[in-house]
Amino acid sequence: MSAQNDVSRGLQCAIDAIDAANNDLRGLNKSIHEHPETAYQEFFAVDTISSFLQDKGFKVNKGTYDLETSFTAEVGSGDPLVIICVEYDALPNIGHACGHNLIMTSSIAAFLGAVKALQTCGFPGRIRLLGTPAEEGGGGKAKLIEAGAFKEGVAAAIMAHPFAGHQFKSEYTGLAGLKLIASHKFRVEFRGKAAHAAGEPWNGLNALDAAVAAYNGVSMLRQQMKPDERVHGVIEDGGTVPNVITAYTRMNWYVRGPTVKRADVLLERVQNCCKAAALAAGCEVNFLPSPTYKDLRVNLPLCQQYADDMDRLGEKILVKYDESYTASTDMGNVSYEVPSFHGAFPIPTKPGVSQHHPQFAAHAGTDEAHKAAIKCGKGLAMLAIRVLTDPKLVQEARKDFELMPQE
Repeated sequence: MSAQNDVSRGLQCAIDAIDAANNDLRGLNKSIHEHPETAYQEFFAVDTISSFLQDKGFKVNKGTYDLETSFTAEVGSGDPLVIICVEYDALPNIGHACGHNLIMTSSIAAFLGAVKALQTCGFPGRIRLLGTPAEEGGGGKAKLIEAGAFKEGVAAAIMAHPFAGHQFKSEYTGLAGLKLIASHKFRVEFRGKAAHAAGEPWNGLNALDAAVAAYNGVSMLRQQMKPDERVHGVIEDGGTVPNVITAYTRMNWYVRGPTVKRADVLLERVQNCCKAAALAAGCEVNFLPSPTYKDLRVNLPLCQQYADDMDRLGEKILVKYDESYTASTDMGNVSYEVPSFHGAFPIPTKPGVSQHHPQFAAHAGTDEAHKAAIKCGKGLAMLAIRVLTDPKLVQEARKDFELMPQE
């Protein structure tokens, strides 16, 4: 049998394996959806996913790369190495309103399918499933990068994200080349001096005034911001009671731009608003940075291959969308380390409902959303097989990665 026939047999083998596991995957999807956990608290998710994989004969390592809620499962030997990234964290108060239960489903489906093809057809290389906690603000992939999770000659790192169906162009049923913007995240503390707000207010230094002035300063700054830049913040701690001058406040800010360099410029201006507010209120100011989310870079050879293979499933995938969605992901950081694929698949929602909307969580739990994740998982499995079996694709993806501008 020719090598081409082997690959074709492997692709069909992957699709069949995913179909065979569909009912089990639906149960896993439902369990994760019904037990939302926030950044670095995804203990139920990791235990449930690990048990699922172990029941299917895989060895799972939990707590990998010094993160309690990371895990790995790997099959094969030698090169190339494909990493399939898994997300499973949720948002505070609104659960899986970003659909990470569906990311988990598509990634694990892809792993099951690709592994079956590797084992059945004797393909070279390795497939590693990597649990990546805390995408929602915690920068889990940034910490995994620091710990060396992507240093080992990775040919490709792949995953996909659900979007509301109305966000796609009508003639397409998915997107391969998704561009997302960079995001700086930081908290800022203001420290003043408490005093009785009625009896001796002149003896106090009001940290709440500093927080309010900072918020208003940034609001005025928006007049000079470019259309593809975003700044948003909240007051996390605004004081205790009205009759005490507030001695401590804390704000949480996201500063986004289409590239890290553009976000750097905007970050300085936002932080200057905070410094000016502190000066005006006579307060001390302290910045607490979190991991930066880099912009997501599109690898065209990987995107084209995904689109071509999804075509055999009757899906019309847009290879690349030139405009950036003004959202961010720590998969952007991975795309600066290794050739990466981060596609998007549609799920049906009500008009006006998209990610981070409370109603999106309900849509993410439906049978229709699960079917979309499974179909995407088949595409990811086929992409993984292509990387394992096509040295030319690996070379083209590496070349495209190396030619990309740095930050």
